[in-house]
Amino acid sequence: MQKRIKVKPNSKQQKIEEQPDGSLTVYLKSPPVDGKANEELIKLLADKFYIPKSHIRIKSGLFSRQKLIEIDIDT
Repeated sequence: MQKRIKVKPNSKQQKIEEQPDGSLTVYLKSPPVDGKANEELIKLLADKFYIPKSHIRIKSGLFSRQKLIEIDIDT
């Protein structure tokens, strides 16, 4: 499964909002420095979908706020 994600780093609280088009807006506490925001994003998504972190991969947008995430929920 692939999801379009819009990331908002340096937020006061962590939360995930589902948009009407099926994409997600994810608010992260971590700053976008040294991959900390990406790590927090993967952990948050793993908790939401009840899967291990290793089943989530950032396909595109590694250094962008707009990301395409691939989630392997079949295994």
